[in-house]
Amino acid sequence: MPMDFLRRIEGATFPLAVKSESDIHCVAVLVAAQFVEAVLPPSGIEGAAKQVAIILRITPLGNAELNRMREAETD
Repeated sequence: MPMDFLRRIEGATFPLAVKSESDIHCVAVLVAAQFVEAVLPPSGIEGAAKQVAIILRITPLGNAELNRMREAETD
């Protein structure tokens, strides 16, 4: 799940390389939602094992969403 992935990378050091196909998919969803800035691999390339996404940062919108999720957990 992309939001679980966002939580998982919250304390990471950026730039962060992501190599698994499922994590790259999560990064693509988070980029579309403007929660992270990242460089995504070109689509349609054979050999998913060779693909890498580079997460540059969690955006202010992404940080706001993380805070909202934390607040929702305490309610």
